[in-house]
Amino acid sequence: MKTARNTLYVAGASLLLATSPAMADDELASYRDRFEPLPHLPPLPAENPQTDEKVHLGNMLFFEPRISASGVISCATCHNPALGWSDRIPRAVGHNGQVGERNTPTVLNSGFLESQFWDGREPDLEGQALGPIEADVEMAMQLEHALERLAEFELYQEKFSDAYPGESDPISAKNLAQALAAFQRTLNTPDSPFDRYLQGDQNAISDQAKEGMVAFVDNGCIACHRGANLTDSQFHAIQVPGSTDLGRYVVTGEEADKYRFRTPTLRNVGVTYPYMNNGATETLEEAVAIMGQEMLGREFDDSTINDITAFLHTLTGKMPDFEVPALP
Repeated sequence: MKTARNTLYVAGASLLLATSPAMADDELASYRDRFEPLPHLPPLPAENPQTDEKVHLGNMLFFEPRISASGVISCATCHNPALGWSDRIPRAVGHNGQVGERNTPTVLNSGFLESQFWDGREPDLEGQALGPIEADVEMAMQLEHALERLAEFELYQEKFSDAYPGESDPISAKNLAQALAAFQRTLNTPDSPFDRYLQGDQNAISDQAKEGMVAFVDNGCIACHRGANLTDSQFHAIQVPGSTDLGRYVVTGEEADKYRFRTPTLRNVGVTYPYMNNGATETLEEAVAIMGQEMLGREFDDSTINDITAFLHTLTGKMPDFEVPALP
């Protein structure tokens, strides 16, 4: 089916309204085939089998503020379910009001990533889980003290024993990390309008969003934002306005890694503003323009920016079901 896009232009002294046919569905197929729907679950590690007991425990721990030094900060403080599982402020605020160096990434679909954190310093969610608890600028809690606090509650003793049956001392750092990771692997958004479009519903997204998909491919955005989670999980150099962050160099010490950051997922990008590693970019339109300039060497016109932005908004999926737990 062809539709028409209207273009208003000036010819001499007259305003003429011309129509140019949009791409037909069969012409769009080659573009659509460059993308993949998001699965309902990410790959599950053999060393951390997913069980209902682990997920339930991880859900509780994600909202538990008593594993922070102040007793008021939890994982959900910065990864707020109401805010796209992020915090919508430029840089995270942690213990004693300290402001971190980087923007808080969403945990949605984080199980599909090949590394964690902006600098990729941990390979998986199990490795990521304990870092914020111990970080001075985040939860500032010594891990042994966090475990001691949890062990004070009979309910946590029961829940850890249920999740890790047969262990003599189930309230351990390894099990804490595994439970948090198991819960986070359930926080996925596979049912976006774009997923429905990829699965055959031609009316799931607008004609403008389809134009944006074409522009996204033709301009090379898909080179880094590819696969089901729309990220290559690789590290690319970018110095956004106002940022002096050395990125992956902090991890590797390699000169070539200066200012390199892991490609963020574009899933749910419409609800996880502000953008870039320092959170200084307020709008999605501005982010599209900056990425065109910095990564592709292109100056996108307003029409292209608006089309790509319309496409990116179709990547917002149904937020995952979860339970706000009753804590002991």
